[in-house]
Amino acid sequence: MDVFAPFIVAYLIGSIDFGVIVPRMLGVDIYTTGSGNPGTSNVMRSLGKGPAALVLLGDGAKGAVAAAIGVAWATIVSNTASVETLALACAFAAVLGHVAPIWHRFRGGRGVATAIGAAIYLAPIFGIVMAVIWLVVTLVLKVASVASLGAMVLYVPGFALSGYRGWSLAWAAAIAVLVVVRHAPNIRRLASGSERSVTG
Repeated sequence: MDVFAPFIVAYLIGSIDFGVIVPRMLGVDIYTTGSGNPGTSNVMRSLGKGPAALVLLGDGAKGAVAAAIGVAWATIVSNTASVETLALACAFAAVLGHVAPIWHRFRGGRGVATAIGAAIYLAPIFGIVMAVIWLVVTLVLKVASVASLGAMVLYVPGFALSGYRGWSLAWAAAIAVLVVVRHAPNIRRLASGSERSVTG
């Protein structure tokens, strides 16, 4: 029972959607702009590189903070929870909050940046490598969804190579599946050749 509190806190943190907040600060309702998705790609297309970078960093930080909460709770408060398992469970909660944010009527983004942010905190070498690969693929192909889906394919193997085992990998898999499911519209557009680029 003592693990529910950090899970809920992580979900609430994940629900703070920078893809909504940053455009709103600039007088833009992202839900009625471009694709209507409150994510980095739509902010990039609609508002440019600066706001998109803020969204990317903010959404990534949520994953790192949520994972840190899991680590701290398992280390200081809980007598039963595995540090690795609770950290990734909280990372999942943050991604869930991002894709279904209670603060924004459950209309969220895809969760990629939040998932990568958690990975950077929990497995720095793997997380940074994955972030770099995501960025390079996005810049080369100009299609963020391809990079994002590729990152999720690497998610569980990357954590496994970083020493994670058991239930922690199950939570990593849950994160990857959730992000891929949220990319269902992108996958359909990729299949039909109509997927949007990050620039237009």
